Amino acid sequence: MAIIAQLSDIHLAAGRDGAVDDGSGPVRALRAAVSSLLSLPARPDAVVLTGDLADAGLAAEYTRLHALLSPLPMPVYPLCGNHDDPDALRAVFADHPAVSATGTSVRAPLQYAVDIGDVRLVCCDTSVQGQPYGFMDDDRLAWLDTTLAAVPDRPTVVATHHPAYPVGIRFIDDMRFTNAAAFGGVLRRHPQVVRVISGHVHRGSAGSLGGIVATTCPSTYRQLFLDLTQPGHAAVTGEPAGFAVHLVTTTTTTTHFVPTGNYRPLMDVE
Repeated sequence: MAIIAQLSDIHLAAGRDGAVDDGSGPVRALRAAVSSLLSLPARPDAVVLTGDLADAGLAAEYTRLHALLSPLPMPVYPLCGNHDDPDALRAVFADHPAVSATGTSVRAPLQYAVDIGDVRLVCCDTSVQGQPYGFMDDDRLAWLDTTLAAVPDRPTVVATHHPAYPVGIRFIDDMRFTNAAAFGGVLRRHPQVVRVISGHVHRGSAGSLGGIVATTCPSTYRQLFLDLTQPGHAAVTGEPAGFAVHLVTTTTTTTHFVPTGNYRPLMDVE
């Protein structure tokens, strides 16, 4: 069994002087998420960060992110979103062996696989330099196929930034994972994949991809307005920030969405 927490769409932003404001916005929101995560009765075995960790992909943003995550005693596994720069992220998180082992060539994809107890986590890079949409070229898909084939008998969670299913929000679906069908074709060859987890949507959702349950995670910062009309209204809401917790066993996989803030039981019910 493994408990995997998922934080996403943190959007730490640096000003012109390179400083990240500690007083409000995404910094305060991330602190609340970390505090809430540490308040869980069963602490996660690992934390995966599913992209848009920085707002502009600046080294100062990743440096602050690294510091804000330092209270977490469990391993932290970052991956890139459309706001991220893989080279800057890799440089700051060089103390994470899985990240530093993904290559040193300029803008090499940031993707890797790690074991979390009896569960495997495969982190994919769907980011495209300078573009908001997601895409995995033939080399990335071949890497995913080979990586999954190497360990066929272990429950596996695949993480991406861009979801591989339409969520119905025009603003997000316009920035879709453009070759999700090819991605899904790879996954269908590997029945040990029990969940696909993503960010990008700034709210929790659940869908499917070739019979595999797929979910998106709330943002630790701001949530997007749920407007399923066309063309719809692109806006943020006052909904609580949050994160996801995935409980993976050899027989079942369950996802919970947790709001951040003063997270504690109010009263006993038995």
